[in-house]
Amino acid sequence: MAEPETQLMLSVGLIEKDVNGDSLWVWCYPSVRPELREVLLNKCCLTQDSQGLHTFVFSQFCRTWYYISTVEVQEPTALKKVTHFSVLVTAKDFNPEKYAAFSRVLCRMYMKQGSPVRMMESYIAVLTKGICKSDENGSFLIKDYDIRKAYLAGSVKDVVAQFGMETIILYTAVMLKKRIVVYHPRVEALLEFTRALPALTWHRKDWSILHPYVRLTDSELVNLKKCTGYVAGFIDPEVRNRSELFDVFVNLPDREITISQHAKEAMAMGKLHKEIGVLIVQSAGDADRTEGQVIKDISVKTREVLADLASIAEECDNSKITLETLKHRHFPPATENFLFHLAAAEQLLKI
Repeated sequence: MAEPETQLMLSVGLIEKDVNGDSLWVWCYPSVRPELREVLLNKCCLTQDSQGLHTFVFSQFCRTWYYISTVEVQEPTALKKVTHFSVLVTAKDFNPEKYAAFSRVLCRMYMKQGSPVRMMESYIAVLTKGICKSDENGSFLIKDYDIRKAYLAGSVKDVVAQFGMETIILYTAVMLKKRIVVYHPRVEALLEFTRALPALTWHRKDWSILHPYVRLTDSELVNLKKCTGYVAGFIDPEVRNRSELFDVFVNLPDREITISQHAKEAMAMGKLHKEIGVLIVQSAGDADRTEGQVIKDISVKTREVLADLASIAEECDNSKITLETLKHRHFPPATENFLFHLAAAEQLLKI
């Protein structure tokens, strides 16, 4: 039963910071390729003195998800010359809660044992059986962590609470597979906010667009630019000047959303957008509605729009829509423009 999910894990690794302030990779199993290892070192807060301690961060690089748990060494411990360490798990799937829980078990093991042997044994146990048990360090069971719960863990209600009707800009950008860059100096705020945005297009259930923690390094930017659309989080304030990276820029601390000049035509708003925006705000503002119900409300409306688009496509040659087809329907200009770009995003547009 656990077999399919266990195959999603790729590796486990360990970075230590010693009493001299040096941070080094000390162990990994089975292996981590050099380019990814550099990214993980860069993301590990042990190599960034000014960043403070981030107990848990996650993101992806070249379609590999990584999860980093960092702890300060506490007495009593077998780690005499280590002040902090990070456990890193890489995997094929997005499930922060699952890997945070597993990493906590591994961290407790390493704190007490001072050796990666038990960590490797636990990793192999989860890999082969989907479970690792330890009376003193806690247990971990893969089947306790449903992917649907991971998708619902981000708060669309919080997004709407911050941006109100402007949430329709984010909805439109995700629907049209545009590039969204979110800035906040605190990693934790980025992780919390960005992970909610793919839920705006629940019909796709595509969290591969999510890059919640990216740095302005050559390797990460090259990887990001290969993606046609994404939600990317940055702690570097200079990202606001890198307009080639985004169609929509979100300044979280100032609660500002900016549409790039080059994206304004595709992102033009009209009556349909206002209708969807009002629905989102009303649903999210209802204290009695859960996150799941809010997402369902948005999804129902989205499916209505997609059903209309599909019915138009059915009447076209090879079920592909053209601009001429839409013009014959006499939609309002903003609606016609949105449906044209949505058809492209949904691969219903005749090229």
